[in-house]
Amino acid sequence: MTRRSTLFGALVVLVTAAMTAYALSAIAEDDRRTSRATAAETTSLAQIEKGPRILFRHTGTDADYGHVGAVALDDPGGARAVTDLSCDRVYAQARSISCLATERGVVSRYRATDLAISEPGEAWQEVGGADLPGMPSRTRISPDGRLVSSTVFVNGDSYMVSGFSTRTVIRRIDGKSYGDLEKFTLVIDGRRVAPVDRNIWGITFAEDDRTFYATVATGGRTHLARGDLEARRLTTIADRVECPSLSPDGTRIAFKEADEDGTRWTPAVLDLATGRRTVLAGETHSVDDQIEWLDDDTVLYGLARDGEAVSDVWALDTSASATPRVLVPEASSPAVLR
Repeated sequence: MTRRSTLFGALVVLVTAAMTAYALSAIAEDDRRTSRATAAETTSLAQIEKGPRILFRHTGTDADYGHVGAVALDDPGGARAVTDLSCDRVYAQARSISCLATERGVVSRYRATDLAISEPGEAWQEVGGADLPGMPSRTRISPDGRLVSSTVFVNGDSYMVSGFSTRTVIRRIDGKSYGDLEKFTLVIDGRRVAPVDRNIWGITFAEDDRTFYATVATGGRTHLARGDLEARRLTTIADRVECPSLSPDGTRIAFKEADEDGTRWTPAVLDLATGRRTVLAGETHSVDDQIEWLDDDTVLYGLARDGEAVSDVWALDTSASATPRVLVPEASSPAVLR
């Protein structure tokens, strides 16, 4: 064998080894991202409600798909309780639960249902609700469980050539509605405006039952707005913020930041005092969800598995380059209850 043949053979071996290593690495990464983890055994809701927990929408491809479930906060990958309540979106706070659901029929209808938990382990009781004008998108409840928001997709707005726009309403659970937030006074960059193409979505509430934050979109731009329920006013305070979520300590907003094309979203955190934003670049997949806070340093979000109907709840530390991990398999729409 000539020296040239020997070198060529060695090169082939090296290239083959490199390609094999790359393929194995890609497979490992794909397995990490899609997560073949399945939900563990089930337990009773009364058992889960004895302590802090995560409420979510079960996404396993079984008879309980779409039903509300719960896991213990200290064992999120462990045994889960699955209820009879079926929701497209769910959220909970204190002893209140919001369920947005589609009632399918010849003509589909949409409904927001408010439920209350009188004591841990006891049956959830329906205490209020409202018909929705479109497909469920987002829901949130204030920290004390008294206010609830719902965002839906609608069509038919005169300024829309195609696609959907949104409607967002804030109500007191089992009481007064503040109505469509598009009717609130809107202040953008210090100037009062009334654009016909405004869309508002993704509510998150402060502690005082008056202040909230929302995304306002108009003229091709998205803004973070601070809302005042009593003054019926929205005032923008930052740009390029979608689906905000206020941290437990009230100092930061977690959100999804769109790329220039508006087709991919990356989790990010905004410091309300300084305006400094941290993009959580460790998550390389597009996150089209309203983020939830697990604690002051960790966020949660739902992420669909590639090519599947199943999604998982992922956890990500708020440092810029942290690595995401599956926290609750076969789940979406998480809410942390302490």
